[in-house]
Amino acid sequence: MKHLLLLTAGLLIGFSSTAQKQPAVSAATVERVARTLTADDMGGRPSAGPGNLKAGQFLAAEFKRIGLKPLPGQSGFLQEFEAYEAQATARTATLNGADLPADNIVLVSGRPQVSWTNADAGVRTVVVGAQDNLYQVVRPLLDLHEDAVVVVDPTHQAPFKRLLGLNRGSVKGQKPAEHAVVMLLATTPLNSEAPTYAVTGATTIRPIAMRNVVGVLPGRDKKLAPEMVVFSAHYDHLGIIKAVAGDSIANGADDDASGTTAVVALAEYYKKQKKNARTLVFAAFTAEEIGGFGSQYFSRQLDPEKVVAMFNIEMIGKIAKFGPNTAFITGYERSNFGPLLQQNLQGSPFRFEPDPYPEQNLFYRSDNATLAKLGVPAHTISTDQIPTDKLYHSVDDEIESLDLKNMTAVINAIARSATGIISGQQTPTRVAKE
Repeated sequence: MKHLLLLTAGLLIGFSSTAQKQPAVSAATVERVARTLTADDMGGRPSAGPGNLKAGQFLAAEFKRIGLKPLPGQSGFLQEFEAYEAQATARTATLNGADLPADNIVLVSGRPQVSWTNADAGVRTVVVGAQDNLYQVVRPLLDLHEDAVVVVDPTHQAPFKRLLGLNRGSVKGQKPAEHAVVMLLATTPLNSEAPTYAVTGATTIRPIAMRNVVGVLPGRDKKLAPEMVVFSAHYDHLGIIKAVAGDSIANGADDDASGTTAVVALAEYYKKQKKNARTLVFAAFTAEEIGGFGSQYFSRQLDPEKVVAMFNIEMIGKIAKFGPNTAFITGYERSNFGPLLQQNLQGSPFRFEPDPYPEQNLFYRSDNATLAKLGVPAHTISTDQIPTDKLYHSVDDEIESLDLKNMTAVINAIARSATGIISGQQTPTRVAKE
């Protein structure tokens, strides 16, 4: 019995020693990067502008410190591209002989100037009657494939008011087509007669400089090096929003400084490990909050057939609904990505769960979507309890709201669970192309 006890004790000591030697991401790096990205001097990291540039330069400096390489074809870590902002600056209209107030006019245009009447050829007139669905009529027209004037019955006043926000402008990943849509809310009920109108409008269209931050850790196996594993998150947030109790900076701690911090910590971890057979790409995207233009641009620079997996990390700063040491994976059923990760966590208390919020359609709402549609097993890892998250897109999404200890545990789990994929021993099944 004494020998058995000694043997058992020895095994336990050996197991403990092995567990202690298990490499881990740096908790100090996690806290330092998270605090830097969420500081007020980042201005809420909007998708473009000085705060975005400052955050991008900080991340580029981190990639340089770690020892990553720029993406082939790039001279540095900032992957720069242009988006386009189109904003209505003037709009007037008469409808059936009566002047319309500005709040009864919506202009969405890729043209600098518009001056139309109902007699102009090439301009389609669309009438939205009292029984029609305004949004169903308008949505396809806003793709700007043709010039159109939409005349709306006053019964749709409430939904029309929600469309007024379009006058403040929008940002597109590509230069807008030279078409325009003008929506006019009538002040009196429409009848069966064809409406008469005259509309004028002016739109300012300007390019906006944007930047992803991308670093590469080249693969160490000559045969497997052409294959890529992407670790990504978006570093942009809302910037300055409506003040609450004197605070107008939307710091975006959980959304998505937490995920961006994970990307930096993982890059540092894998660089020290020196075991990646496949090439690892670390990407911090901009413009997720305004349409996902950053990840879309990034994805166009890669051959999707060479991307074997994408770990997109979104909002991991709080404990998941399943409890500590858990996270969920969007699109879990679309490939064997999740089960492969879990295999590498044997002996660990951590577990990955399927997305508990399928009604939210999260698989296509984050930066994994573009590559996923091209067949890449590109999944998002998160812990956010979305239906009850009261800090989402608010000024209260601050560093103090994060559970840094649990967040570090999630990053460690990602680091360990990805080992089979980065070593080339595991290859997830492809996602069905959209």
